[in-house]
Amino acid sequence: MRTMMMMRKVMEKEGKEELDVEFSLEESTAPPTESITNGVLVAHPCLCVQGSINKSEKTKWIIQENCQVKLSVPGAFENRSSTFCSADSEERRKIPFLFHVDREICPELHLELLQTTTVLEEGWSEDLQMHTARLGTGAVPLATLPLGQEVEISIPLGKIPVVAVVGSGGGMRAMTAFYGNLSGLQQLDLLDILMYMCGVSGSTWCLSKLYEDPHWSHQDLQDAISVARKLVTSSKVGAFSAERLVYYFQQLILLEKEGRKVSLTDLWGLIIEYFLQQKQDPSKLSDQQSAVRWGQNPFPIYAAVNVKPHVSSHEFTEWCEFTPYEFGTHKYGAFIRIEDFGSEFFNGLLLGKRLEPRISFLQGIWASAFAANLDEIWEEVISSKVGFLESLKDAIKAIDEARGRQTLDPLQLEKRMVMPGGAFSQLFQDLFKSRFSAGENINFMRGLYLHRDYVNAKEFVAWKGTHQDAFPNQLTPMEQNLYLIDGVFSINSPFPLVLQPERDVDVILSFNYSWEAPFEVLHQAQKYCEEREIPFPHIVVNETDKQKPKECYMFVDDLNPKVPIVLHFPLVNNTFQKYKAPGVKRETEDEKSFGNFPVEGEKSPYHSMNFTYQPNEFDRLLELSRYNIMNNKEAILKALALGMKRRVLKNAKRK
Repeated sequence: MRTMMMMRKVMEKEGKEELDVEFSLEESTAPPTESITNGVLVAHPCLCVQGSINKSEKTKWIIQENCQVKLSVPGAFENRSSTFCSADSEERRKIPFLFHVDREICPELHLELLQTTTVLEEGWSEDLQMHTARLGTGAVPLATLPLGQEVEISIPLGKIPVVAVVGSGGGMRAMTAFYGNLSGLQQLDLLDILMYMCGVSGSTWCLSKLYEDPHWSHQDLQDAISVARKLVTSSKVGAFSAERLVYYFQQLILLEKEGRKVSLTDLWGLIIEYFLQQKQDPSKLSDQQSAVRWGQNPFPIYAAVNVKPHVSSHEFTEWCEFTPYEFGTHKYGAFIRIEDFGSEFFNGLLLGKRLEPRISFLQGIWASAFAANLDEIWEEVISSKVGFLESLKDAIKAIDEARGRQTLDPLQLEKRMVMPGGAFSQLFQDLFKSRFSAGENINFMRGLYLHRDYVNAKEFVAWKGTHQDAFPNQLTPMEQNLYLIDGVFSINSPFPLVLQPERDVDVILSFNYSWEAPFEVLHQAQKYCEEREIPFPHIVVNETDKQKPKECYMFVDDLNPKVPIVLHFPLVNNTFQKYKAPGVKRETEDEKSFGNFPVEGEKSPYHSMNFTYQPNEFDRLLELSRYNIMNNKEAILKALALGMKRRVLKNAKRK
């Protein structure tokens, strides 16, 4: 076979440009292709591609009912084939396919795995809503397959970017706004792109409520939002009733009998239980396994940090994570089953099994920044209410009776109510060994030793000669206990947990609810990453943006595809004041009034110590957070498109 080659040159002649073309014939190294022709039409041999998609044990975590496998070969006679399957369908363990295609067009077999959920709306209409999520895609070049032979190939589904959400702390402000942000993603049909959802402090309240429903992301979030609205706008006075205070005391006594060291954090967890449930919540974090077992929801990660009692958190913190499956720290590469949290370990062996704590006590750890201010919370919630002194008297009497103490006379009772240190925390003073607001838990790394070369691990900053990491005998494996506190004491957003190399995140959606500090978490995360050589974009914010932040910022490293794209959403009220929806202006006075409110400042109702909003306050914050996502749809799509390109580049470099 000969190939015609072409050469060209450009010449100038009398001011005119001419193109001279010279052709030559050269031998082709490609093998000849058989063809059939009548002198007018040419037919290449038809390639018949026949095979089956086999479901292995690994597919059970991702395939469930109503999953659809779509196969296509562009240019083929059949063009596209699709079939429904489920993980438990034994009769369809193999999904057959057949395509006829011209081999000379370099065909590829494309695969898509889709999951469709049908939601029945409540009401008279009984309308059905269909929600389809793309679980993965892949392709196989058919020209690479041997003719006449059966081969087994695993199709990689790795071209989709890994997207993580990080939610900052901020009490009820964070919880409410997080619902709004997620609702905005759902409105844009982008909720199912998320792989990880990670929260700290108030954001964990939203996460833990959502994951009570195993299929929350496939249902209209408005139902979950309605439940949250009822909780946030309801009175919290009941959390400090005499009956409830006795319940707290009884629960703390049970913890003490189990061998746990009771702390303010445990008491705070019980108060959160009332704020979020208004009743006893028996659920445990491991119960959320049903919400992620089939990959139907993003994987939730709850953040905390381990500290030392007498060392500032600015000098030493170690990030820890709680998931429905594990608890542990990436710094040491040490994890245990979440069911064994609080149990006794030595040298990696489980020696003393204890019951998994209720999620309420974990919520106390995740948001323990408030635990040191329990008396302030008490005063904020109840001291302005008529009759709170009588309630306090009743609580003191009831707790003393539960302790088996003699009932105090009226004079002694008055003294108990004005003791220094706060009337509320004084009720439980005998149970607390200290006022240190940390969850004191048995160290599951006891008996383990650090490798002699541990300093070479990037998680350690031992190169700072005075840092705790430089002294192995002072690090956590040598300690009797873990002291777990709110992650906000390190960084008010859990970037370190989603930046682990194993998670290989391409795009991070950063939802920031910090009070009057819209970019602080980014600078803190950048410093954290620089010290540990973790890829993270350089954060540069001009003075104008610091004074008046926009709704969305994108931070990208153009040169390094390993650096994740960070899309940062400060909690601001900018264009929402003029627009009730993207491109739809406010017209009536009621609409304008609804959008005109301060998110921060003295007149704002959203300060962190306010745990009860008026219905209108909840609605405003929720709608603002939803709008800020929807109004920046193009920025999100741009970040996802860039993330997809980077995913392809990263995968190519690994081959």
